[in-house]
Amino acid sequence: MSDREPSASSVAGERPLDRIAAVWRRIDPVDFFFRTLQGRIGAKRMAWVFLVPNLVIFATFAFWPMILNFWMAFTGGTSAILAERPFVGLENFREILDCPSWVDPRGCPVVGYSFWTGLWNTLFFAAVQVPVMIFVATATALVLDREMKGRGFWRAVYFYPVMLSPVVVAVIWDWILKRRGILNALLGDLVDGWNAVASLPAAAGAIVFAATFLVVVLVGRPVAARLGTAPAVARRFALVVGLVVAAVATFAGRPWGFLVVDDFRPVNWLVDQRSGWPMFWAIFVYSWAHLGFYMLILLAGLQAIPRDLYEAAEMDGTSKTRQLFRITLPLLMPTMLVVVVLSLIRAFQVFDEIWVLTGGGPGQATKMIVQHIYETAFTGDAKRYGVAAASSVLVAGVLLVLTLAQLFVTRRRARG
Repeated sequence: MSDREPSASSVAGERPLDRIAAVWRRIDPVDFFFRTLQGRIGAKRMAWVFLVPNLVIFATFAFWPMILNFWMAFTGGTSAILAERPFVGLENFREILDCPSWVDPRGCPVVGYSFWTGLWNTLFFAAVQVPVMIFVATATALVLDREMKGRGFWRAVYFYPVMLSPVVVAVIWDWILKRRGILNALLGDLVDGWNAVASLPAAAGAIVFAATFLVVVLVGRPVAARLGTAPAVARRFALVVGLVVAAVATFAGRPWGFLVVDDFRPVNWLVDQRSGWPMFWAIFVYSWAHLGFYMLILLAGLQAIPRDLYEAAEMDGTSKTRQLFRITLPLLMPTMLVVVVLSLIRAFQVFDEIWVLTGGGPGQATKMIVQHIYETAFTGDAKRYGVAAASSVLVAGVLLVLTLAQLFVTRRRARG
């Protein structure tokens, strides 16, 4: 009997389902098709067979719209069909760039004013939001990378806003930041409580303020322990300071009236343009919504750092601060570069949250470049697709320059 011929015991012990599966493998049309195809084109070219569906989808919904948008930037008319649009050359770009001063767009035509205002607002937004986002995401990742109770829970908490729709995020914060919203209500209650305490007689007010100070310091004992302060020392310090404050205020015999805050007026967080609050809250809300995504990327980069390096550093007596700046941050730089590029690109694409939160207002204080492109192409009676396409091409050029400059600087520092 040959080696390939199955033994009688194995045939007898084979189950009917195994026989059916063996027969199906022989007649499986999918398996037959791929085996035949691999035999004709070779195993090395089979990778392209599996990549073709993704390439087709990507080309249909990414590359082809980019080509159409680039060509539409050189056409005019009001039709959305490219074949019905006449070729106008650089007229759309000339209309955008024909401006006395790009830095001060108030003297520009309507299209130029809208474009340059949106571009400068976007540049300011990215210049502030990206560093803040990276700093907070890095600090959060460093904390959540340590051994701590409930680490998985806190990771989920910080990542949860990423799963929410941008519109939902903006609506929630709009409820909070309205004139009669939650934030103004909390601030009003806080001011009322402060004024009630400040209106007490001198002795009573002193005792209340001293007791409050004492409670705050005692609650902060874990913080004091982390700073190297013994709990007993922190307790004595709080007691001494609290008694001194109470004694000075009592013997001074002066009322606390000078601490009374005038009647609290709700703040127009999203309306008052001169205060700068609308742009502040636009940056804050956007950073809050996307923090978890970059935190997760940085956390993966931290976990990829070999732990042997930290063990060797601890054996050499290296402090935690020196480990951070000599081991963690240098080895995290490649991941940091990815985060910088991604956050910069997404900052230039910001639209949903700010559109729902402020609508680009007050005035055009928070109007971003994507909003300009959207309004130029899809709102109003005159839908100027050519100007909107030209604006997107210019923004893509600016973004390409910034990304290449960032890559050049980062790689130069890495080599140096």
